[in-house]
Amino acid sequence: MRRVLPVLAVAAPLIAWSWLRLESGSDAGQAALAVVLALLPVLVPGRRLRAVAVVVALLVVGAVAFDLGPALALPGRVATRFGSGFLEFYDFQVPVDSSAHPRMHGVLLMAVFAFTLVVALGAAACRPAVVVSALVVGVGWPGTLLPGHDLLRGGLLLATILATTLLLRRVPVRGVGTALAAGAVVIAAALFAASSPAFAKRAIFDWQHWDLYTKPEKPVNVSYVWNSSYRGLTFHGKPTTVLRVKASPQSHYWRISVLSGVKDGRWLEELSPAYGDSTVLGEPGFVPARERIVANWEQEHVTIEALHDLRLPGGSVPVRFAPSSQIGRVGYDPSGVAYATSHLSRGDTYDVWAYSPSPRPAQLARSKPVYPSGASSYLEVQPGVFPRLFGQSGRNAYVRYLLTQNPLASQVRPYAGLYGIAERVAGGARSPYAAAVALERWFRSSGGFTYDQHPPAPPAGIPALEDFVTRSRRGYCQQFAGSMALMLRFLGIPSRVAVGFASGRYDQKHGEWVVSDRDAHMWVEVWFRGWGWLPFDPTPGLGGLAGQYSSSSPTFDAGAIAAVLAGKNGLDKFGQGLAGVLGLNGRSRVTSDVPRLDTPPLARGGRAGHRRSWGFLQVIAFALAGAVLFVAALKLAVRSLRFLNRDPRRLAAAGRRDLRGYLLDQGLDVPASVTLRELAGLVESEYQVTSAGFGLYATAARFGPREGSREAARAMRRELRRVRRGIRRELTGLDRVRGLVSLRSLGLGS
Repeated sequence: MRRVLPVLAVAAPLIAWSWLRLESGSDAGQAALAVVLALLPVLVPGRRLRAVAVVVALLVVGAVAFDLGPALALPGRVATRFGSGFLEFYDFQVPVDSSAHPRMHGVLLMAVFAFTLVVALGAAACRPAVVVSALVVGVGWPGTLLPGHDLLRGGLLLATILATTLLLRRVPVRGVGTALAAGAVVIAAALFAASSPAFAKRAIFDWQHWDLYTKPEKPVNVSYVWNSSYRGLTFHGKPTTVLRVKASPQSHYWRISVLSGVKDGRWLEELSPAYGDSTVLGEPGFVPARERIVANWEQEHVTIEALHDLRLPGGSVPVRFAPSSQIGRVGYDPSGVAYATSHLSRGDTYDVWAYSPSPRPAQLARSKPVYPSGASSYLEVQPGVFPRLFGQSGRNAYVRYLLTQNPLASQVRPYAGLYGIAERVAGGARSPYAAAVALERWFRSSGGFTYDQHPPAPPAGIPALEDFVTRSRRGYCQQFAGSMALMLRFLGIPSRVAVGFASGRYDQKHGEWVVSDRDAHMWVEVWFRGWGWLPFDPTPGLGGLAGQYSSSSPTFDAGAIAAVLAGKNGLDKFGQGLAGVLGLNGRSRVTSDVPRLDTPPLARGGRAGHRRSWGFLQVIAFALAGAVLFVAALKLAVRSLRFLNRDPRRLAAAGRRDLRGYLLDQGLDVPASVTLRELAGLVESEYQVTSAGFGLYATAARFGPREGSREAARAMRRELRRVRRGIRRELTGLDRVRGLVSLRSLGLGS
């Protein structure tokens, strides 16, 4: 008991905290009772009685967790309620309300009890491996379900593991200072890596998406209202696959429509599909020459799963559709939107060719603000109100006129604050591209925004986008995309809102993208001379295309952007503008209830230019890897220092210590007083490796005449290397790993 109580004192609070984070309104008293009941079986003597005590404690915890009376706490009832509560974790986002989901609350209490019980039993049996395994799983699993406080929990878990390992040692504790120093180095390395952009930050075990149960359901269809509304966004149930697309692994947006009209801040479809054969789509004057080159197109094969819509999705900018016969008659809008006469059905297929250019930032910065006739239609900020195009003289003065003296000024004046911020962030841009990337980066990184699916309602009389930009700065993709497009239009840059889906998850085995209803998304399209419509994504934390031109891209080249902004086509007031674009003034946040979208893979040959936050498991994995490397490096350094001597007597002593330490790391009990002959005999008896030569030469170097000892010492080192190689050949891979991480050769436990 003197071992169990100290271990539980450090382990149980961490386990309970990790699991109870998954709900709101947790009952600390019930969690404490679960911990106490986990301790009781340890007090019972004998294995059989202890097994009975475990079953009794389990039923008592089940009765408390699932609110069952003593007569109803039967194993079957507890198991049934536990099973249903466990499966609810695949249908509801965490944290959950404990009062609204009592069975999920019961599962959490059972988890606290189970992992604490394993820790207690492992501590009572003095099995540190069992305790450490229970801690890693018991703290790591809930950590993957609800990110947050990752570094704190990682550090606490590492400290708890070190503490419990020391508490459960069977031998007197030695070298505590060295162990603490090693732990401090590992924690410091993990903290450094977590804050450094030099390390690739990717998930190791994606436990959040493990689904141990697939509940049979009737096929469902998912439909959307694509016009913006700015109401709260709530997902119900499990993700539903809406379409599959066979395409290249490079990330795509699956565009389904465009919103070109805007009224009172709400973006609306303004489409006029014409029915007939599909030709190359595009508005006259808006299609660059490179978009008409078939070699620049990518063919994609789309299969509808559960999308209930008239529109046909296509990659990025669709330029041609080839629907199958079951879809029937299809109409086409020049903007690249295809309409079917009846709603798409499960199993419908079609081919689409998409144009997805990849210009470099410098190329876009050189794109002149020369626009085709009709470009002003993409500048409308209210019905009948059109700012002047970017680069035209008197643009700023004309916007002020629209806000104050224009007959429709009363409709535009509510957006004066939004326009003022647009001028402050990107008004000094010398090119349309500099303005677009400055605004995009401001929304994603430096503007202090929070991605929130349930943003607060704006005060009465204030438009939603004006309130979002100037006051609340909380919203989801509709607010972000709608605001950026409106700000670009105020700056005279033709833009619109695109709607559809983010990339989804790429299935390497089948070579297709799997897109779910959770991937529904809005982004911004900006027109550039020579390149056409290009996507920009101001929504923080929700992916982006693998193109270097957009700061939301995984391949975003901050250095190239800095060079562009500092050049003649960049921003005025370079220092202030560069800080805003590169996100040096703040950081946007994402609330915990946001469903995680799969990060699109990088385009082949691309580079990751953005930082990703480290998760709990990454910190633990790096800490463990750092610990292994630290121990290996320390042992190598100690071994090298032993042989930095020319005295043959000391070299012989170093050889004895080296071989003894090697055997200690393999778990052999080798007394400190062992002689060279005994050491050689031990090697031969344990590993059948001839070591008489080592013993002979080491003895001669240590005790023989001085004139021959130097040569004997050299021969001893050759024999030592041969003996170590022979031992390694006899070891399994697991034995070698155990020897690598063992601290016994450093005096810990010897």
